[in-house]
Amino acid sequence: MSSKNLSEELLTAMIHADRAGAADIIERALATPIDPLRIIAEILDPAIVRLGQLWEEECMSLAQNFVASKIAEDTLLRCIPGDGTKQPSKGAVVIGNIEDDFHSLGRRTVGLFLRAAGWDVYDLGNDVPAEQFLEKALEVDACVIGASAMMQTTALNIRKLRELIDARGFSDRIMLAVGGAVFNGRPELVTEVGGNGTARNAVEADGLFMRLQAKVQKRVTL
Repeated sequence: MSSKNLSEELLTAMIHADRAGAADIIERALATPIDPLRIIAEILDPAIVRLGQLWEEECMSLAQNFVASKIAEDTLLRCIPGDGTKQPSKGAVVIGNIEDDFHSLGRRTVGLFLRAAGWDVYDLGNDVPAEQFLEKALEVDACVIGASAMMQTTALNIRKLRELIDARGFSDRIMLAVGGAVFNGRPELVTEVGGNGTARNAVEADGLFMRLQAKVQKRVTL
């Protein structure tokens, strides 16, 4: 069965709050030659994007969204490679949904993946004002802030965070990663809101954050 079909099956299980059914789908996927990271990118991530659209269209209840988040966590914990040993910390990062945005599923998935990759993740949740992002980043000495938005209307609020970082003189010390379905559909929006980069899915988030961290370290040593 193709990744697309498995993703559609997973989406149906998430909509119906069927954790056991979702687990069976993932086990079937893991029994194939598909790499676990591809399962996240090609099966889980498309389902998450579609769930966000359904939430935006008010076709999902809060309870459904909550269980869908748990299923996403189950899937990640099953698919993320590792032997259970704790990795050395890569550093602190701050993530959250920008002000007026409440689409938490994608952000939570990215947070889980970043933690598994060795980052100390400070997740501020939904509807986070620009000031709170920056204050937390300074408090924990984070070199990257990850701001998430599902829709263009809320994505534009990220500009407030960009302006605040620049106005406070931290543009060389703190990079701004942006994410959410709207950035996949409109990649030019990354520049429009002042982002330093984006990732298409949770699998690519670790690489993005490492590249942005390297930029900060290079600027600091100059």
